[in-house]
Amino acid sequence: MSAKRCSAPVFTTSEQFPFLRALEAEWTVIREELLTLGDREYQVWPETNLYNQTAGWKTFGLRLFGLRLSENCARCPRTTALVEAVPGLLTAGFSRLTPGTAIKPHRGIDLGAFRCHLPLIVPESCGLRVAGETHHWRPGACVVFDDTQMHEAWNASSSDRIVLLFDFQKDPRRAHPLAGLLGFLIRLKYRFRVAWRR
Repeated sequence: MSAKRCSAPVFTTSEQFPFLRALEAEWTVIREELLTLGDREYQVWPETNLYNQTAGWKTFGLRLFGLRLSENCARCPRTTALVEAVPGLLTAGFSRLTPGTAIKPHRGIDLGAFRCHLPLIVPESCGLRVAGETHHWRPGACVVFDDTQMHEAWNASSSDRIVLLFDFQKDPRRAHPLAGLLGFLIRLKYRFRVAWRR
C-alpha cells in the first residue's frame, strides 16, 4: 500500500484511537511485567535478512492471529488483559532491539491492519522511520502507523530498546481474508507441533 492509499496519517496517537488510552495509563505495569522476563525467553525474529545482526531483533509473543500463547500470557497477565481488550487484535508481543541493531527498510503484508508501538524502554539514539517521516519513541505514548508503507527502525544506543508491539484491524467488524487464512495456518501448524511432541 502506498502512502497515498493509506487511510491514516503516517503516525497517529491514542487521540485517534481512544481504546489505547488504557494501555498508556498502565504502561509502567506493563514494563514491570516485561522486566521479569529473561533473555532466554525471547525468540530471535526469523526474518534475519531484515536486520544487521542475527540475534539483534527478538520477540516475546502473546497473541498471533487468534492463537493465544498461553505460557507467555501467564507470565504477563495484566499486559495480556490490556491487549486483548483492543478491538480487532491480530498480534501482540514485546519487540526488543539489542544495541546496534538496525531493521532495514521494508513493507509489511497488507492485512487491513494498523501497527501500534507502546514504548517501554527507549534509550537515546533510537528511531522509527515510516514513508520518509522519522519518529522518536516516548515511553508510555502509543504511536500507530501503517506497516505496509516502507518503514525501518534502529537502535544506535548501548542498551536495549523494547516496545509492546501489536496489530489491530482497521475495521474490527470486517476481518481481512488474508489475516483469517494466516490465522488458520498458524493454528494448524501449532497444533501439529504440539501433537508431534506427544
